[in-house]
Amino acid sequence: MNESKVAIIGAGGVGTTIAYATLISGTAREVALYDIDAAKVHAEVLDLNHGLRFAPPTRVIGSDDLDVCRDADVVVVTAGAKQRPGETRLDLAGRNTNIFRQLIPAAAQLAPDAVLLVVTNPVDVLTQVALELSGLPPTRVIGSGTVLDTSRLHFLLAKNCGVAVANVHANIAGEHGDSEFALWSSASIGTVPLDRWERPDGTMLNEDERADIAKRVKHAAYEIIQGKGATTYAVGLAVTSILEAILNDEHRILPVSTLQPGTHGVFDVCLSMPVVVGAGGVVRWMEIPLTGEEQRQLNASADTIRRTVRSVGF
Repeated sequence: MNESKVAIIGAGGVGTTIAYATLISGTAREVALYDIDAAKVHAEVLDLNHGLRFAPPTRVIGSDDLDVCRDADVVVVTAGAKQRPGETRLDLAGRNTNIFRQLIPAAAQLAPDAVLLVVTNPVDVLTQVALELSGLPPTRVIGSGTVLDTSRLHFLLAKNCGVAVANVHANIAGEHGDSEFALWSSASIGTVPLDRWERPDGTMLNEDERADIAKRVKHAAYEIIQGKGATTYAVGLAVTSILEAILNDEHRILPVSTLQPGTHGVFDVCLSMPVVVGAGGVVRWMEIPLTGEEQRQLNASADTIRRTVRSVGF
């Protein structure tokens, strides 16, 4: 039986949804939930434990003592201030960096062999902050990046092209935020390049439709935050897919946020490009063919993130 342990820091809407998705998927043998609010974390763990009858065998524990994360195989960080209506992810950088200054070194000491998976926004900035504060190698510090954005893209393309979501192959790259962009040149439906795919009525996706889809992906979180306060369900499922790739050593290609090694001429900044994810985090960075416009967008996104990283003292 899988004996892996996932520790989740932060028992808010995102952290508890990740715990729930991890529990019902049987991704880990033990799920540990940490939060500074003792009553909240106790209640969340009790609620999850009451559902164990209907899930794969899993031990769920929680505490307001960070020691509950000790010896975890993956530490998922969701703790931080929430994004307010009208606020960009980058606006959160200063507040959440201050939280990370104390939290990350302590977590890394308790679980020195873990993969650190950052979900807190702005995720690219905070992935780089966590990398520097933890002292862990770049392969073991990753952010959830544009995995969720890519899923949103798949949903909209599937709906637009008349196919199942699983048949869409496309990625959102760059910042998980306003400078993100779609890698249209490598997008496909099944094995057919997207720019050659005919819909049931014989038409093809045009430039205006692509631009509208990209805009809707980019602004999806704002729409959800306006209506219900926070995104939860989809991010819980997205993070669980990353956990499965790590704990099952799946070598799955995912657009997680990592420290770029110069593969596309981009160095020393964390952002999302498709990489191979398996045991230990990043198994391999990939050389994705880019058009000139996509390279320009990647460079611009990297510059946006760098400026924010510098503004918080890293």
